[in-house]
Amino acid sequence: MGRIDLSVDFGKLKLKNPIMTASGTYGYCDEFNAFLDVKNLGAIITKGITPEIRPGNEGKRIFETYGGMINRIGLENIGIEAFISRKLPLLKEKEINFVLNIAGKSVEDYTYLAKKAENHNIAAIEVNVSCPNVKSGCLEFGTDKNCLYNLISAIRKEYSGFLIVKLTPNVTNIEELALAVQNAGADCISAINTLKGLGVELNFNGTKITKSLVQGGLSGKCIKPVALSMVKRIKEASNLPIIGLGGISNLQDMLEFVSVGADAVQIGTENFTNPDIAEKMVDDLTEFIEKQGFRDFNHLKEELRK
Repeated sequence: MGRIDLSVDFGKLKLKNPIMTASGTYGYCDEFNAFLDVKNLGAIITKGITPEIRPGNEGKRIFETYGGMINRIGLENIGIEAFISRKLPLLKEKEINFVLNIAGKSVEDYTYLAKKAENHNIAAIEVNVSCPNVKSGCLEFGTDKNCLYNLISAIRKEYSGFLIVKLTPNVTNIEELALAVQNAGADCISAINTLKGLGVELNFNGTKITKSLVQGGLSGKCIKPVALSMVKRIKEASNLPIIGLGGISNLQDMLEFVSVGADAVQIGTENFTNPDIAEKMVDDLTEFIEKQGFRDFNHLKEELRK
């Protein structure tokens, strides 16, 4: 790595390369260091952080399905105070580029977290308004353009750093949501979060049937066509840079996202089966640019967009 310039300059946020890891799939800081050097990635997005400690949902939380998985973790996390005291020092000490993912039940929750990020000089936050497996908050804000505008405007007043808003695909008009966050002062959009899904498990013992259901967020390779469509639509409606995610598992997937409007990408579900995939994609991207004769990542991006 390092032979080719892969950097992405978002102004307030600079990445050494466009490969990031998605919230909820990479822990809080260096948990994946057994598999790779986390510092070689563009950035990691932390597990979603709420004002309070959250135990998450009870019962079965994961359901494997064809080409992906359904999760109903329920934003289990250590809370903002423990993140600041225990995880933030590690991130700074190990010089890991990161984005703090925040989630809440109310505008006050989000602004409280944004103020904490501001006071502790956290360079970038990703606002989760699109988690489908919690009972209140998140998705309630992310599906209504007026609620979303008011929320992001309130966060913007408290936070001066790089502000990313993670949009949900569980809407009919993602364009109006993209415009709402743009007009409210966001710096970037990440898309997409999980789709609403239902896993059904049936067990037969003669005529006796047992059934279990897991309703939550569908992710993985199976959602990539939806994600690509949403990124393209957002690009056509908004002037904000886009971080694309949804089913990315190799370099070809990444290039497809860049070709329809993504400036960087996040890898999510694939981390669970190939924990070194993010670093491998950095290597693959470097080798591809060098072999094909592009000057750097920006040159490749320009050609892909033609």
